[in-house]
Amino acid sequence: MSYGEYLHLDELLNCQHPRTQQHDEMLFVIIHQATELWMKLAVHELQAALAHVRADDLPPAFKMLSRFSRIQSQLIQSWDVLSTLTPSDYLTFREQLGDASGLQSLQYRLIEFYLGNKNARHVAQFEPGSAAYQRLQDALRQPSIYQAALLLLLKRGFTLSLDAQRDDWSEPYVPDDSVTTAWLRVYGDTQRYWDLYELAEKLVDIEDWFRQWRFRHLTTVERIIGSKRGTGGTAGASYLRKALETRLFPELWDVRTAL
Repeated sequence: MSYGEYLHLDELLNCQHPRTQQHDEMLFVIIHQATELWMKLAVHELQAALAHVRADDLPPAFKMLSRFSRIQSQLIQSWDVLSTLTPSDYLTFREQLGDASGLQSLQYRLIEFYLGNKNARHVAQFEPGSAAYQRLQDALRQPSIYQAALLLLLKRGFTLSLDAQRDDWSEPYVPDDSVTTAWLRVYGDTQRYWDLYELAEKLVDIEDWFRQWRFRHLTTVERIIGSKRGTGGTAGASYLRKALETRLFPELWDVRTAL
């Protein structure tokens, strides 16, 4: 078996089909395809990490969460390449995108749901009964990585205002003082709760990178299209700016003030 056969390079390198003859459209296509490949790996790592956290098997989860953070750094760097696309360059082929938008990405929505930023309306973007619809619906209903961490705190004897018997975790997460109190115990006695402390810091790493990714997305969009509406009917930069306010693991940030 050759290198090309193992990686199916003939198929992979023939997936780029720009709709115009404009030089810069190839950049746009490849950046987004490469992003989807990285996100495929990100989903793979998050799913496995979630399973390990729920099983109270943290060492493998730490490796997977660390890898997820490194993947995020690669996604952030991709904005640096895309930002070489000038407004004039983009306008030469933008109309060819039609209603296509990166916010329609199944894998991006899966990552958001696994990280706890859940919104049932995003499931409706996909055809009911389709494989994509079912995957997103499943991710919506199961605990996020943060909710799995809170269930682990309960299992370890912490007192939380949390119903561990729930079957449906699709509602957006609401911050809870009892969760802050529990994390305060962990951060106040790291030697005793070292693995939980490490889990908390892995999650903070992830949210730190996720905020940076969103900020670079916003900056790149403003640089290329300014305040114009995005493709697919999105609000563009204003939508992305509001997304920066989202807190995935709120108590892990609040505990820093409370310590």
